[in-house]
Amino acid sequence: MGAAVGSSRGSEGPGMGAAAGTAPGSERPGTGAAAGPSPGPERPGAGTGFTYSEADERKRRGVRRMKTFATGLLLAVALVYALATWAKSSGAVGAGTWAGYVAAAAEAGMVGALADWFAVTALFRRPLGLPIPHTAIIPTKKDQLGQSLGEFVGENFLSGDVVRRRLRAVGIGSRLAAWLAAPEHADRVTAELSTALRGALRVLRDADVQAVVGEAVTRRADAQEIAPGVGRMLERIIADGGHHKAVDLVCARAHDWLVAHGDSVMHAVAGGAPGWTPRFVDRKVGERVYKELLRFVTEMRDMPEHPARGAVDRFLADFAHDLQSDPDTRARVERLKSEILGRSEVQDLIASAWSSVRAMVVAAAEDERSELRLRTRTAILSLGARMTADERLRAKVDGWLEDAAVYVVTTYRDEITSLITETVASWDAEQTSRKIEAHIGRDLQFIRINGTVVGALAGLLIYSASRLLGA
Repeated sequence: MGAAVGSSRGSEGPGMGAAAGTAPGSERPGTGAAAGPSPGPERPGAGTGFTYSEADERKRRGVRRMKTFATGLLLAVALVYALATWAKSSGAVGAGTWAGYVAAAAEAGMVGALADWFAVTALFRRPLGLPIPHTAIIPTKKDQLGQSLGEFVGENFLSGDVVRRRLRAVGIGSRLAAWLAAPEHADRVTAELSTALRGALRVLRDADVQAVVGEAVTRRADAQEIAPGVGRMLERIIADGGHHKAVDLVCARAHDWLVAHGDSVMHAVAGGAPGWTPRFVDRKVGERVYKELLRFVTEMRDMPEHPARGAVDRFLADFAHDLQSDPDTRARVERLKSEILGRSEVQDLIASAWSSVRAMVVAAAEDERSELRLRTRTAILSLGARMTADERLRAKVDGWLEDAAVYVVTTYRDEITSLITETVASWDAEQTSRKIEAHIGRDLQFIRINGTVVGALAGLLIYSASRLLGA
């Protein structure tokens, strides 16, 4: 690339370049003496990843003005050198006193100006188009410069110590505490969280979430044996007498049902009698069975100490014990659990729970007066107040943030620096050179000016010292 750049400017002499280091004296007005047309204000560089903007063009015009000044200064010292040399050689009156000093200063000023012109030009192109080694540095070394820049950033800005020290100096915990403690900021955070929550819930596909929820519930239920837990819960219920109300309810409902369906019970008993028994006997037996059954249920309902109630207590206690310790009972419960979970109706119920939960959460997130948003706002304000008052909590928050930032930086440092390296590598070399020149070229022209002035002063000093020493 550098050779191409150099060859395209094979006729460029010290007075023809448009760059910051363009040689003096040949820039045509309005063109900047660039080798090729100057890019327009919005001309994008081919493959550069950036555009040559109007701001860049304004800076480039400033570079051209400073270059004109530097070139004019070189021409001025060249003219002074020519006049001083002529005066010295022509033997003009008094010329021998001052002409040598002026000529020496002007000569050294030209040397300094030309040397600095060469140095500045070598950054962006090959001076005079000649393939001189270590010139056109930016176009030819662009990728290496990008690599070095990435490494420099990685070593000096993306190190764990630098990030941790900077975050600690900022004091994010204190600032965050004061910010969250303000009601208007708590309202803003609550609103933003609600928006994010609604967006996330609406983006998720119901079918995917339902499948995940159904699988998670089923897998968790299959992996967890429920019989011992049910047994312990049943033991606590029996110990607290909580099952008595259930027995009371069953007895009351059984009594009411028998009262309302007495004929059905008597007909059922009579219908089950042998065919050889007389009908009136069957009716009598049915009536007797019905009355005894009604009496039994009534006594169970009205007598808390009824023996049948004690039998129920003992049965439930034994069942609770078996659920925890009897392998056969536990195995039967597990088989029953698997059969229930395997039914399509249960799976549909589990999956449909997501739709209900989502609708409920979305509605709560949209309602500014919902309990969800009010509690969230209160929690944010409470967190801000606690962090403001509790130095240890602030220190913990600072530590968490520092650890998180250091983890991200140290883990993804190569990816971050590769972004710099790859971005620079994707830029077009010539466009990159022009853009950099537009930004720093004006300052580089001062190098040429300073070189002219410093060279002249150095030449004058050397010439004066030589004369004083009689050289």
